[in-house]
Amino acid sequence: MKLPQMAVAVDLVVLTIIDGTLNLALVDRGIPPFKGSPALPGGFVLDDESVFDAALRELKEETGLDLNASHLEQLATFGDVDRDPRGRVVSVAYLVLAAELGALQAGSDASGARWHPIDQLPPLAFDHDTITAIGLERAKAKLEYTTIATRFCPPPFTMAELRSVYEAAWGIPLDARNFSRKVLGSPGFVVEDGIRAGGRGRPATLYRAGDALSLHPPIMRDPDLP
Repeated sequence: MKLPQMAVAVDLVVLTIIDGTLNLALVDRGIPPFKGSPALPGGFVLDDESVFDAALRELKEETGLDLNASHLEQLATFGDVDRDPRGRVVSVAYLVLAAELGALQAGSDASGARWHPIDQLPPLAFDHDTITAIGLERAKAKLEYTTIATRFCPPPFTMAELRSVYEAAWGIPLDARNFSRKVLGSPGFVVEDGIRAGGRGRPATLYRAGDALSLHPPIMRDPDLP
């Protein structure tokens, strides 16, 4: 049986928090199709590499981010017949959540690279609007049930800094006392790691990530909010 002609690509939804705002890594396409348009970093899988290795390579080539395997989580596969005007292309998307990733440096077939606040995103090339929306919802949902919020906080962090991760991702203010009670009531979420002195007011207790991967009980979003 003759195999069908089809290319495999990777796309990456890379999120970090900058100045209290959730940001997405975007590149400007340097080649057709959609030349000059903003897009997610990504590209085609080479014949001699795995899909996962292609994701790490494309991320480094197009944005300068040199991450390891622990940062990447497979998000979903996108295979609509007309998603790429060049022909049949199936894309495997990955989600990256991390703190202090630094400035982006464009390379390969990207003519530019930058962080962009998620509440001001421009229209993206291909079906990257859809991929981004699914990635954002995955990240928001994971904050409810997992300890992934600590990935956005370089240790040690304060309770206020951890709370700001949820507020930036969910786009809502959270009650400080109630949030602290929920965090400390979930075994293994955080571990005390000293005191941050100096400045005005009382010294702040510092924390680092605990050994738990899931939250019991979860920290839920208001079901009436988007």
